[in-house]
Amino acid sequence: MLRTIEVSIVIFILAVAFVATMFFAVLPSPKQIASPNLRQLALTTLRILDKDEVLSETVFKAPTDLAWTHLEIALSSSLPPNMIYNLTVYDMIETGDITTFREFYSISNTGSGFGTDSEASTYLATSPNVTFTVTPQKISGTLYILNCSDANGWWITGYTGQSLATDLQNLLSPYFNTTVMVQNTTDFESLLDGNEISGNPYENVTNAIVVNSFGEAVPIPSTYADAYSQDSYAEYCYELGKRVNLYNWTWVSIVGYPFYYVSNTVEFSGDHNSWGIYGMIRVGPGGLDSFLKGLDVENNPSYNYANPSITGSPGIVSFTTEAFYYSNYYGLYPSSYQTSTRALPSWIQGTYNTVAMASVFNQVSDRYAAATFKHAGTGAFTAIGLTRTPDVRISALALLMYYQPIIYRSEFSLAEDERPTQRLIVLQLSQQGGS
Repeated sequence: MLRTIEVSIVIFILAVAFVATMFFAVLPSPKQIASPNLRQLALTTLRILDKDEVLSETVFKAPTDLAWTHLEIALSSSLPPNMIYNLTVYDMIETGDITTFREFYSISNTGSGFGTDSEASTYLATSPNVTFTVTPQKISGTLYILNCSDANGWWITGYTGQSLATDLQNLLSPYFNTTVMVQNTTDFESLLDGNEISGNPYENVTNAIVVNSFGEAVPIPSTYADAYSQDSYAEYCYELGKRVNLYNWTWVSIVGYPFYYVSNTVEFSGDHNSWGIYGMIRVGPGGLDSFLKGLDVENNPSYNYANPSITGSPGIVSFTTEAFYYSNYYGLYPSSYQTSTRALPSWIQGTYNTVAMASVFNQVSDRYAAATFKHAGTGAFTAIGLTRTPDVRISALALLMYYQPIIYRSEFSLAEDERPTQRLIVLQLSQQGGS
């Protein structure tokens, strides 16, 4: 009996506590429980109106212009029916380092103002009459792009060396005073001998950039093809490395295992690379090893064609912080994740007296998937060790990261009476009902 009384008392106390809690508790209004994100809604609305060419076109017109009525209609249509708004446009007045804001015009669907329950977003609009120019700083040195009509490429599936050369020209030529397309292996031989080949008075063989657009194959002039036997083309790769050092070139390999083949469609018309691509002969891993020995000007080098592969396969690689920055800076947007199967190891820095610079991808397993190796003396080697199919934007980004030309941006074509060039737009929102 006593136990029953105790249980009844406990139940009574709990019931009284529950009733008291419900009586004194302050519950939120339905509006607060299910309120939209007003700030995000305001920003999204402004972006949509600008995308539809309603916003920026209107805020630079006179308040008496009919466009403001159209903007008001579009704004009301873009928002839920229970939403009240105030859109205010401000002039931005710059005096030295100080910017002040002066109200230009506003539209609203409420005359009673807002309570404390409102949010706002801002948006910066630029006058449609303003034209911006982008002028890149010119990199010192001539840009040579191998576009040899008498050579074939490899590891460039879906492309030809010549089509990639054109793409590279479009991407990189704005950053150079002089761009020269090396149209055949005869011109390439003349270039290797230190001769200018374009007739352009600003062409300069020294301190140049040479881009090989043929992937794992490198064009070889007939003189060099005849000078070496089929089993000794690594010596040609060594000579290329020596020229890079002699002329202080930056040699760029756009994809794959550099110098794995040599190509001349006339000299090697009956030869192919075992994959059905004629006009080339396999050099193997010894080609890259020999080039690096030439870059380091190693005397009496050995040309071991049985050398094990220098490159490795780290797999998926991702942009460095610097690559993300310069990708935005130069407006180049390749995928920030790539697959690398031909990455160079860090140990080549000590072996061949080079320093890895401007790495596009984070190191994986101590491998550089895309970086420029600068020799301690003169010359540099940019190697893009990604798998096919090539994205030449990576090569362009690697070069620009290495040289870092400045982009000069300016505005023009705006008459003085059309100022200001920018106005600040503030959209304030609040929700009616539900209280």
